[in-house]
Amino acid sequence: MADNVTITGIFPYQKQSKKTLPLFVAKVSAGFPSPAEDFIEHKLDLNEFLIKHPSATFFVRVEGNSMVNAGIHSGDILIVDRALETVSNKIIIAVLNGELTVKRVLKRLGKLFLVPENPSYKSMEIIDGMEFEVWGVVTHVIHSL
Repeated sequence: MADNVTITGIFPYQKQSKKTLPLFVAKVSAGFPSPAEDFIEHKLDLNEFLIKHPSATFFVRVEGNSMVNAGIHSGDILIVDRALETVSNKIIIAVLNGELTVKRVLKRLGKLFLVPENPSYKSMEIIDGMEFEVWGVVTHVIHSL
């Protein structure tokens, strides 16, 4: 593989029974604290919020650091949608020469590149003869703070 980012697990999306969490009307201040409000706007189902195409969605766990400047760190779980069109500047999961990788895809002057989000790694042009297949577009990243 071109870098040390690998996909360590693939987990198909399986819709479970609906589990909702409260979504508060009050915005959270990132500056000075504001008075607490106990009003709940409605219940938020994370499945509805994060999964747009359930039958085309899967999860992968990332290992490596070539995408850290995109906010993707080793150990993160990515939500990947196979139903979305792969367009330039999206982050994708792809098979490259038999190995899964996560990179930003760029199309420039008729050429296709996989671009890491870490200056320690080089972009890679996809050329004839390479085994290359897009598995899906990354829609969300889940990681602990």
